[in-house]
Amino acid sequence: MLKLIKISVACFYTLITISSVFAAGEAVRLDSFPSKRLNNLASLQNGAKLYMNYCVGCHSISQVRYSRLTDLGIKSDQIKKFLLLTDGASLSNTVISSMKKEDAKNWFGKAPPDLSLTARSRSSPNGPGSDWIYTYLRGYYKDESQPTGWNNTVYPGVGMPNVLWELQGINKAVYTEKMENGTMVSSFDKFVIEEPGRMSRVEFDENIADLTAFLVWVAEPVGQFRKQLGVWVLLFLGLFAFVAWRLNAAYWKDIK
Repeated sequence: MLKLIKISVACFYTLITISSVFAAGEAVRLDSFPSKRLNNLASLQNGAKLYMNYCVGCHSISQVRYSRLTDLGIKSDQIKKFLLLTDGASLSNTVISSMKKEDAKNWFGKAPPDLSLTARSRSSPNGPGSDWIYTYLRGYYKDESQPTGWNNTVYPGVGMPNVLWELQGINKAVYTEKMENGTMVSSFDKFVIEEPGRMSRVEFDENIADLTAFLVWVAEPVGQFRKQLGVWVLLFLGLFAFVAWRLNAAYWKDIK
């Protein structure tokens, strides 16, 4: 009986800890992703280029085949020439990172996650997954206390280094402290540029928006078509309802 009580207490404190972690994550203010990029093929193509140049070395998108990239206006010969990761691979192959999981675990402690459904899995009451990705990729700052030398305002203690630092530059995070309910709380205020990157802040934000748009597309390649088709279906149902209403009136007009 005593053992059962100890287990129950341990489970209770575990649930409290998990709840506090989720609450802390939801407290982060997310920036709004410019969703118009999803309808811009040039933006999606640029996002695909950024992903292949900076992300696919560690992160797979195993739910997408190379042939699917033709939906973005990328020609098959361009995919074969510039995007295929391994010799002998075909367009029917899925986009898998060249890094072996065993090596990743040895180097980083765990294998980098597959990003196929990140735009969906990161959705929360605090905002959609696209907002999370857009804010996260722009939230890196230098932190010598971390093993990688980097930290993130959206994901404190992140294990992934800032692979885009050459484009973004090196930022320093400025935090402010204030009293809330008798407790000193530290909150992110702004970034200060310590070393500029190859892109201005506006240019970097635009490229991250393109990369985010690509990851949103990856999570549901037919998503935009589904929305467009949904509009036509609703219009058809509206027209059909009007026709059915007038037919019903014609059938019953002589019956009193």
